[in-house]
Amino acid sequence: MSFNIALSGLNAAQKDLDVTSNNIANVNTTGFKESRAEFVDVYASSLLAAGKTKVGDGVLTADVAQQFQQGSIQFTNNALDLAITGNGFFATVPELDSLETSYTRAGQFKLNDSNFVVNSGGGYLLGFPVNSDGSSSSVSLSTAEPVLIPTSSGAPTQTSEVDIRMNLPAGDSYISGSPGNFDNEDALTYNHSTSVTTFDSLGDSHIMTYYFVKEDPTAAAPSGSNKWLIFAAVDSTMIDLADPNGNAVADLRVGGAVSGPSTVIGGRLEFDSSGDFIAQYPDAASGGFRTVALGSAILSNGADDTQTIAIDFNLDATGPNSNEPTQFASNFEVTALEQDGLAVGRLTGIDIGADGLIRATYSNGTSEPLSRIALVNFANEQGLTQIGNSAWKESISSGEALAGEGGSGTFGTINSSALEQSNVNLTAELIDLISAQRNFQANSRALEVDNQLNQTILQIR
Repeated sequence: MSFNIALSGLNAAQKDLDVTSNNIANVNTTGFKESRAEFVDVYASSLLAAGKTKVGDGVLTADVAQQFQQGSIQFTNNALDLAITGNGFFATVPELDSLETSYTRAGQFKLNDSNFVVNSGGGYLLGFPVNSDGSSSSVSLSTAEPVLIPTSSGAPTQTSEVDIRMNLPAGDSYISGSPGNFDNEDALTYNHSTSVTTFDSLGDSHIMTYYFVKEDPTAAAPSGSNKWLIFAAVDSTMIDLADPNGNAVADLRVGGAVSGPSTVIGGRLEFDSSGDFIAQYPDAASGGFRTVALGSAILSNGADDTQTIAIDFNLDATGPNSNEPTQFASNFEVTALEQDGLAVGRLTGIDIGADGLIRATYSNGTSEPLSRIALVNFANEQGLTQIGNSAWKESISSGEALAGEGGSGTFGTINSSALEQSNVNLTAELIDLISAQRNFQANSRALEVDNQLNQTILQIR
């Protein structure tokens, strides 16, 4: 029996050496969790045996339990390197349509050839679908799907409206003979101008310029000194302004030398004596200013030549409004100039928040939430089944996977551009290695002594 006891001690010491060696070997493995060999003594007795004098039958390895304490965080320059501070695991699947989920703390993610976020083993990172405001539409693991990073923000959007706010100087001198002598190529025939970049249906950009002319009060109908004319040009080609029905104000026709048509129709802005914007022609009741169809002469690239662009001055008939133009005794100043068109956007950056929300930014100035990284927790982490590649599978002992968002409940937070290092304490492992070696030597000596005793008995004559 003593042979078996010493042999069980050797096996236990060997297991301890194996576990310690494995910990040391993975001291630089991202997301690795150290293991600890746990042993129990063995006692076997029959019904009538004298339990008080039972010596014992050796030792058994009860468990090799992984220790899930937090590893140190190492910061990197890759936004797709992810580390969890606190509880939780990343969820991955081996194929796009697979339900075989595995769990890992190793956050070395990258984009594959289809722009899905994957780890070094090719596993697809799972994320929850999100709404346009970034909120999660579901936090169930059954609704999680592989995270895709699109390289473009979709089809271009042609400009349909420009929102403009500005101050027109009350002290400016009027241009004599306006609007008849306006010429966009002669700066002496208008007071001020400003431009905005607009987009056609193909996403091509065009410069739309607005010219403001303080109207001659003696020529204006009805007469008054607080009226301004506005003319528009697209890519330096003048274009008529009209209401949504195509009706223009005939008395705002220009007859001078202009780029484009020989006659161009503009619009009028009217202010009261306090500088408040009170009227526009074409009037607000019919929809306000709008260009006529830009036409193929301007949109020669095959884009939609019926495109029109509304010019919104936010006229408020009830009184002064901060969104309206003003006519005060100060400099010409454009306080807002926005348009609703978009060019084709290309991916320029990825931002990942502590709650796992992935937001992409694009070259056309837009950004959009794409997904929220799913975190998973278990009632008993040590019950997870190891499958290699710093990953685990759910088991009966671990309990069911519980999914949630980073930073909520018991889930930890996600650090972007960071990796969780192995939680192995190398100094402690080297000490354990020496202890396991001494234990192995001691059990070897016990086995040797047992052998000598048996040999002595066999030599008795």
